[in-house]
Amino acid sequence: MSKTDPACELILALDVPTREDAMSVLKKCGPQLTWVKVGLQLFVKYGTDLVQEIADAGHSVFLDLKMHDIPNTVASAVRSLKGVPAGMLTIHTMGGPEMMARAAEAAAETNPDLKLLGVTVLTSMDRAGLATIGVDEDPEELVLRLARLATESGLSGLVCSPLELPHVRQELGSSVDIITPGVRPEGASSDDQKRILTPMGARAKGASYIVVGRPILKADDPALAVRRILAELR
Repeated sequence: MSKTDPACELILALDVPTREDAMSVLKKCGPQLTWVKVGLQLFVKYGTDLVQEIADAGHSVFLDLKMHDIPNTVASAVRSLKGVPAGMLTIHTMGGPEMMARAAEAAAETNPDLKLLGVTVLTSMDRAGLATIGVDEDPEELVLRLARLATESGLSGLVCSPLELPHVRQELGSSVDIITPGVRPEGASSDDQKRILTPMGARAKGASYIVVGRPILKADDPALAVRRILAELR
């Protein structure tokens, strides 16, 4: 997708407990679903073998590990993914600019097609939640500061709430991909997400990709749920 293309793509958050559940959901969704997010729950249990299996089934993999450690450790972890068929990987921006820069260098050396995405503020966190960990700042202001750090450190994309999209786009323009969790179709439960928008709303605010999980995973007909979201995006 061109960075100037207004199209927005769907990513399924494959937040299920087992490999069998994961592959069953993907089979039900069918080939209309391109991108799949594999998070800590599945990756810790099955590792890169599951990533390979999902890729072999024809899907692109967004590896959502939110790496956050000292710079050398994160850079080494990125290098260890050499040969793993993941198209995107998350790095937590709160690890700081040196950690992000070292991760970007490692990706360029070992897997230049891997997009590193900076996670800014988790969608489960609001102003009150940030205050409990000593951050006296609006989520929108913190997202902008971390977004600038991420792009200055060499990351190619960002993860942030759809509600911060207009501000991030205004600040950074169209040169970065923005992946937005916290997206719910009209009428769906918000679950534990505090800052949400509909797919159409997220696209209108400039999302490059939206992440949707439970509204598809819990649907009686996952393929129909995917089709409806794709139709709304297009």
